Order: sequence, then C-alpha cells, then structure tokens
Amino acid sequence: MHGWSDGLGVEGADAESAGAEAKFLDPAFLVHADPEAVLELLAAATGPAGRLAAAVYRASAHLHRQAGPGVRRQMLALDAARYGAPGLSARISAVPVDDGADRRWEVAWATGSTVDHRFRQALIGHTERVRGVATGIVGGRPIAVTCSSYDRTVRVWDLAAGSPVGELLTGLDGEVCAVATAVVRDCPVVFGGSRDGTVRLWDLTTGRPVSTPLTGHTAVVTAVATVVSDGCPLGMSSSRDGTVRVWDLTNGRPVGKPLSGRDGPVEALAAGGVDGRPVAVAGTWEGTVRVWDPATGHPVGEPLTGHSSGVRALATAVVDGRPVAVSGSHDGTVRVWDLTTGRLRGEPLTGAPDGVQALATGTVQGRPVAVGGGQAGMVRVWDLTTGRPIGRPLAGHVDGVWAAATAEVNGRQVALTGGNEDGEVRVWDLSPGRPVGAPRIGHTDHGRAVAEAVVDGRPVAVTSSRDATVRVWDLATGRPAAAPVTGSFIVEALATAVVDDRTVVLTSGWEGTVRVWDLATGAPLGQPLVGHTGPVWSLATAVLAGTPVAVAGGHDGTIWVWDLTTTRPVGEPLTGHYGLVGSVATAVVRGRPVAVTGSWDTTVRVWDLTTGRPVGDPLTGRIGLVRAMGTAVATAVVDSGPVAVTGSRDGTVRVWDLTTGRPVGAPHISHTEEVRAVATGVADGRPIAASGSRNGTVRVWDLTTGRPTGHPLVFPAPVHAVKLTPDGRLLVGFGWEVAVLTPVTRPRSGTTT
Repeated sequence: MHGWSDGLGVEGADAESAGAEAKFLDPAFLVHADPEAVLELLAAATGPAGRLAAAVYRASAHLHRQAGPGVRRQMLALDAARYGAPGLSARISAVPVDDGADRRWEVAWATGSTVDHRFRQALIGHTERVRGVATGIVGGRPIAVTCSSYDRTVRVWDLAAGSPVGELLTGLDGEVCAVATAVVRDCPVVFGGSRDGTVRLWDLTTGRPVSTPLTGHTAVVTAVATVVSDGCPLGMSSSRDGTVRVWDLTNGRPVGKPLSGRDGPVEALAAGGVDGRPVAVAGTWEGTVRVWDPATGHPVGEPLTGHSSGVRALATAVVDGRPVAVSGSHDGTVRVWDLTTGRLRGEPLTGAPDGVQALATGTVQGRPVAVGGGQAGMVRVWDLTTGRPIGRPLAGHVDGVWAAATAEVNGRQVALTGGNEDGEVRVWDLSPGRPVGAPRIGHTDHGRAVAEAVVDGRPVAVTSSRDATVRVWDLATGRPAAAPVTGSFIVEALATAVVDDRTVVLTSGWEGTVRVWDLATGAPLGQPLVGHTGPVWSLATAVLAGTPVAVAGGHDGTIWVWDLTTTRPVGEPLTGHYGLVGSVATAVVRGRPVAVTGSWDTTVRVWDLTTGRPVGDPLTGRIGLVRAMGTAVATAVVDSGPVAVTGSRDGTVRVWDLTTGRPVGAPHISHTEEVRAVATGVADGRPIAASGSRNGTVRVWDLTTGRPTGHPLVFPAPVHAVKLTPDGRLLVGFGWEVAVLTPVTRPRSGTTT
C-alpha cells in the first residue's frame, strides 16, 4: 500500500503464536475445530502459510461457521483453489469426515477475482439490498447498525464478534432507507429515515422506539446524519422533496425551517465542521453540493459545483488540518472540497469508472482515507492527502455497493460495505498488509453464462460476464486457452458450434444481435445475425439437415434460427410465446431436431426445427416455471427417450418427457431459492442433471431414479450457470467466479466418500 510498513513477519513471534500458526497448517484442524475458536486464533497467523490458511478460512466463514464438517471441507477446498493454492485445496479435500457428507467432487481449479486477504467477515441476515450502514459504541464495544428498505429490517451487530446484538429493532411499519447513530442523554440511539418520509429514533440498548415517528418530509428520506451543536445532539435528514430537516434529538422537535437549495431532490447527506461549528453537507440530483449551519439554517458559502450529474454519496474528513467534503457522483468522479474556501482540492479521485454511490472516511496509520463503493461491486480506498488509490480495489460483493461506514475494531481500522444482490455487509481490514496466495484473476464483474468446446484438441470452458469479455479457459489447468473476446457489449448468453471445421462461440446480449467468433483467435466471423427487435437472452446450437444452426430466444418473445454457414435465417421466426424467451435447448425427438424454449409466460414449448411448427401443447406448470433470463432448460436422453429438464423460480427442478409432453415424476424440491441454471450429462454411464440456485447451491440428480446424488455443493455467491462436460467435469459460474470440479472416481486412503 504505497510503501506503508505492514509490520508482519514471524521473527520474534512468541511460542503461543507459533503454536496457533502450526494449527492453521493442519487441514484437519481447519475442517473439524470449533469455528468460533478458529476465528479467534486467526489473528495469530503471521507467516506466509499461516496467513494464507487464515485468508482461506475467512473467505466463506460466514457461510460454513454454522455448517457441518462436510460442507466446511468442500467450501474450504474451493476457497483454497480460489486463492491459487491447489496443494492446500487437495489436502483439505482429503480430510475424512463422519457427518454423512460424501466426497463425490473435488475442485480442480477456480478463479479468484473476488478473494482478498483484507476481507475479515460478512454480516449475514439481510435478504435484500443493504441501503444504510452506521457504526457506534455500546457498552464499550464497537457495533454496526444496518438497514434494508427491501426486507424492511434494521439490525445491530457486535463488530468484534461478528454476530447480531439482540433482536431486530422494533416498531417498523415502514421501510428504513438510512441510519446513523448518536448519544442522547448518555443513551446510544439509532436515527433512521424511512421510505414513507418519516424519521425515527430507537434506543440501542433495548431496540425499542424512543418516540413516535417524526414527520415533515413529503417524500422518501434518502440519507441521515447526526452532529452535536452547543452540546445538543441534532439529527439531520434529507429527502427527495428537496429539503434537509434538522431535529433536536432530545425532544424530537424540528430545529428551524427546512433547509432548501431549490435545485432538486437531495440524495446524499453528511455532517462536518467548519471553524468550530457543525455543518450539514448535502448533495442533489442536479450535481451541486450545498453546505448549511444546521443550528441557524444559514448557508455556509456558495454551492459547490463541478459534478455533471447527481451526487449520490457524501462524507467529510479533515485533511492537513482543513475540513473537507468528499462527494461521489453518477458522472463517475469522486471530488474533494475544502469546506473553508469552497474550492475543489486537487483533481478528482481516480479509479472509479463505475461511479461511487456509497462513501465513508476514516484514518489509517494517521492518514485520512476515503472508502467508496460503486455499481459493479468494487470497493476502492483513497489516500485523501495524495488523492491516490491505496492498493487494488476490494472485491467480494457480487453486485453494487450501496452503503459504507468505518470503525475501529480491536485497534484496527475497518470499513463496512453493504451489497445489493447478496444482502451482505462486508467488513474489510484497512490496515496495510502483504497479499497472500496467487489468485487467478478472471472476470471483473458479475458472470452471465458458461459453455464448453474443443479447441486444437483441448477441452475448454468459455465464460462471459458483465465486464464485456468472453474468456476461454483450459478445462484441465484453468490457464487461459485463448485471448479474451472483448467489446463494448455485455454478453448474456453463450453457445458453441463447429462451422467449416472451426470451433466458434456465439454471443448475444442487449444489442439484439447474435455474433459469431473464431474461438481460437477471438476474431469475429461474418456479420452479426439479426432479426430480433430487442435483447437476446438465450442461445443454443443444433445440426439441421447436416448444417449447423443457431437458435436464439429474445425479449420480443420470438425464436430465430440461422444457418451458421451462410448467416441467413432459416424460415420465419418461431412465434407463440407472449413473454420474453430466456431459455433455449435443443434435442432430437423421433429422429427430428427440436428446440425447447422457456419463457416468462410460464410455459415451456417444443418446436420442430425442420418445419418451424410447435410440437404438441406447451408444457405448463405453476407461475414462474422457467426462469426468464438464464440457462434454465436442458435436454437429455433417459431410458432411450428424450427429456427436458427445467429450473423454476420456486426452487424446483422438473423433468418432462418430450415424446408425450408429460412430466416425469414429481418436481424435485431441494433448492430454497430460484433455480438459475440447469445442465445435463452422463456419469458412470447414467444420465444426470445439475441445477444451480440463487442461494449458492448446486445439486446433482440421477435422472433415471430422480434422486439427488450426494449432498449439495455450496458456493459463496449465487450460481448463475452450470455445465456438465462430455468428460464428466462440472463447470460452475458463481458471482464473478468460475470453478471446475472433477468427479471422485475411487476412494483414497484415509478418506471417506
């Protein structure tokens, strides 16, 4: 971190630390020891091997600390592979367990774009986007208060233990969007703003409301902050009604008239100080930053202008003895303002191309820093004195970061960031330290699709992401097998084929076309395949009368078929769905090639690709039968008959006889959240299916018996894609990452299977 000393090393470590470190090097200790005891010992890891083991253990401890040894073994082996430590991964996989968990799969390799040694823990409890994070002290211990306006909860956490404190805050009849902490009459309180325009106070020691909701705003409360003025604790709330209101927290009454700059909704708010007086700093949708004295309601200086789009996040700090405000905007810049002069301090902070929608400030080794999170899920740290980024971004959230705060825990400065899709609050150690392991960096944004193919005689995996790249990996080693295919497009669907003896990959996305690329060179082949009038969500390939064809389902509800040798459409588009087509697979039924499509209209349809006509009636089920966007349809042959396997929003997996159009057996109920991906293959000569869920689990099913084979495989992020390769490997896309698992074909000495 720019030359800051990390003070780490094993020289001079006492015997107790050396003994603790030795435990981390024993995979059986990591798998079987009480997780709470292990987590307490992790700080003693100082040598390279011990720090690597500690980082591996922390990576998914929030998931496996409550699980049995079998699940913990699998997740630790996966995280070791993500850290680029295959030897450690293999040693962990070989640890015997006796809790009934079999070992049918072992990790061959995995990418590690989102592992980071600075990650300490995740606070798990919210089920939807975390909108607000604040920190404070209760009973001498650091705590965090978090809120989600989507799951309508406000939670309190002990940051040293990483566990909830008491029950949820009570009295919630609205959606809390923002929180701050304060001390009122020696009592710690939470100050929160709601979607219904009210402002609320809770006693942090009891979790109960302090008073009735404070009213006055006429629109959603976007941000809150607290400050002390002349010994009186004040709460400030901003709203999309264009005002900032100030409240006396001792009696719940408004202080003066609402502060208004008349330049649009106020989206961001922070408290600071200028010349010994508290100030309120507010950011608007118009891109201005305004400063007021909250006690008098008078503006402090002129509005701060420079952003070309709305200000979404604000924080304050002291740099070189001068008060500053840090603002993040939709225009992709982060700016630092001198609050005394009203002038911009230096150039905008760099390294945030996706913009910043959450900001916090703190101090690390006496230096002021800013922590910012953006839409892609990256968390960046800047040195406010130099304006430069500190180290590489913190990666771990699978989607956007919407809230940030800082605190001191056990003498170390930490940052807390709240995520979007994952609902996690992640805690990061901001103290400098050397990286560990050798993670394989792959995609740098949320993954979308996976496929497999053969290039120059080698089996490869093909993956796509919101980072607008398609990557090609050697399935055996995990090394890049070809140059990435890059562009300005986001690829939502992938398929592979062989055209004129060349292996090609087909890509589609929001631009509404299907593109064809030479997989070996990454060069485009011919013109894009056109016809859809909106985004193309799903792709498959087939052979029709000896000719390779592409089959694509789109937002417009149609399915187009193209001849890949001529790039021309084959007949008219297939119509019948009245919702977008998010899933496509192909099969052969009674000797004729068919396409199987799943749509938001809750049906699965089968089409004769030779005639372009539907085969039988739609396969129907409950609402949400087939996920709209993702590979949630696959085909297989069971007992010599063609079947379709579909994934559902209700978490079920269903099998359909494509000859009769009837379901085969009852729905498979195992996943607790929507099934985002399904795939089929063969293992030990038997047809199997794999299903991946939003809850981060993968189940493998024997299609002959309809039963799951083995226990669920658990991943630390939502699973968005699965693929079973012809040689028996399981390819899984989760979060930003890709992992390849191989089946365990024979027991090893000293292990259980």
